[in-house]
Amino acid sequence: MTNSLRFREDGSFRVLQMADVQDGPDVLPDTIRLIREAIRKADPDLVVFTGDQIRGYDPAYIDTFLRRRGEQPGARVRAVTKVEARICGIRQHSTKDAEHTDAPGIDELMDETRAKVRRTFDGFLGPVVEAKVPFAATYGNHDFQCGILADEQDDIYREFPGCLNPADSLEPGTFALPIESSDGSGRVAMSVMMVNSGDYATESGEPGAPKERDAQYPAYVANSRGLDLADSDGYGTPTPEAIGWLKSVQVELGRRNGDGKPVPAIAFQHIPPQEFYDCLKEVPAWTPNAVEGARTHAGHCYVLNHEVCRPGSRLGEAIGCADENVGEVDAMREAGGYFALFCGHDHKNAFVGHVHGLDLGYAPTCGFECYGPKSRYRGIRLFEFHENNPAGYVTRMLTWGDLVGRYSSNEVRVWFEDHCVTDAVSMRNELRRPEVFAVLAGAMSLGFAAIVRSLLRGARR
Repeated sequence: MTNSLRFREDGSFRVLQMADVQDGPDVLPDTIRLIREAIRKADPDLVVFTGDQIRGYDPAYIDTFLRRRGEQPGARVRAVTKVEARICGIRQHSTKDAEHTDAPGIDELMDETRAKVRRTFDGFLGPVVEAKVPFAATYGNHDFQCGILADEQDDIYREFPGCLNPADSLEPGTFALPIESSDGSGRVAMSVMMVNSGDYATESGEPGAPKERDAQYPAYVANSRGLDLADSDGYGTPTPEAIGWLKSVQVELGRRNGDGKPVPAIAFQHIPPQEFYDCLKEVPAWTPNAVEGARTHAGHCYVLNHEVCRPGSRLGEAIGCADENVGEVDAMREAGGYFALFCGHDHKNAFVGHVHGLDLGYAPTCGFECYGPKSRYRGIRLFEFHENNPAGYVTRMLTWGDLVGRYSSNEVRVWFEDHCVTDAVSMRNELRRPEVFAVLAGAMSLGFAAIVRSLLRGARR
């Protein structure tokens, strides 16, 4: 654990959560601008990145792409990535062509990928490092797909000034960041817990064991929501060791303080647990703005339960949780001290609900290279804690619309990212959006009126 964080003299501590940067080697200027403006506005004491900083399926990583940990780099590249590579003029190198002596070997290709990962980090970390703000990062389901696994990405993060990812953590992305009281006594007044929530589940239950289902590959290509689920048993979960650590770390912090009591703590990770669905309520399929659940919750439609969700909450898509509930929320409650768990992963969601004695919340994507909501809703979540009552924190979104303006530099791309339809579920979700339904109804009305006028003109002749 690190002990370099401390509440300010006025008893305050500010954290920015940045979720799903999800970009390639050349991070888009709009993403960098949003990060810079949020830091300028918030003056944070800590920045946490909650996974999928790397767009692992980007064409830039086509030579070393991994659909699953344990595969041969570049062996099973997504068809959609190949199409995007052709559009970008990127050619995949083949390490099997022994007759081509000038062809790069796998070691050379991996070195090139490492350099690209550093470029990505340099891009989105630039404003953080410039402002001299400490930062920490955990991992999502796309980071490793570039071919560089989390343990090596951890080493690369530590090359940047201000990185708090410890070299001796339980596992990459799972560690505690104790925040000491403002009086200089060294007492831990609160802790930020970073948790690696895994990437993809496997039928064997062994971490990283690839599970191939070629028969489902057409679905894998056609449906972006299921792009990386077609050959897995859903999304991953924290390891049993991480679940146990959520309890043991509180014991350690209580021992450090000398009173044996758990300290107030907030946890950050990428993939949400199933309890996030308890912030919603099931509604009929025709309900405006309802979204259909995913996988274990498929066939049901949901909206926010405003009785448990804070004002300003937004639900833009299904909660992409794992099929299995590994008891993470129960472990946090049993350990004591935990008052909140915040995630990323589902780019269009930005709600905060209070269930099971905890706040469960989201930050939406802060990137502009991936799918997500309208530009003005993409943003970074700000938390303001006070050492006398960390659980009474205040949180709000710092959005592109608030910090920069209504539109990004490429609204056409953002529009498609917001309205992209890949299957029947996404089509139905789109039709439940009142503005989309109104446009389609208006267009159909105009088309019907045009047909009627044409028929009337023909009848008069």
